[in-house]
Amino acid sequence: MSEINDFKDLKIWQKGIDIAEKCYFLTKLFPKDELYGMVQQIRRSAASIPANIAEGYGRRSTAEYIRFLNIAQGSLNELETCC
Repeated sequence: MSEINDFKDLKIWQKGIDIAEKCYFLTKLFPKDELYGMVQQIRRSAASIPANIAEGYGRRSTAEYIRFLNIAQGSLNELETCC
């Protein structure tokens, strides 16, 4: 089992980064008239997933970490709805 020294060691954060990168790549293929509609919404919710995981990890409190994981879950649900 590997040791976790940083939020970047968390597999869930790594998967969140992968999701965000893929969303940014895929939304480049969207029509230009969606730039301020679905593209912006998808990118914002996708980027919010690993950002909230990292922020929660940095709070160093279990309760705060759980709160930010719940926010990340909400962003994932939002992304799923948009897709």
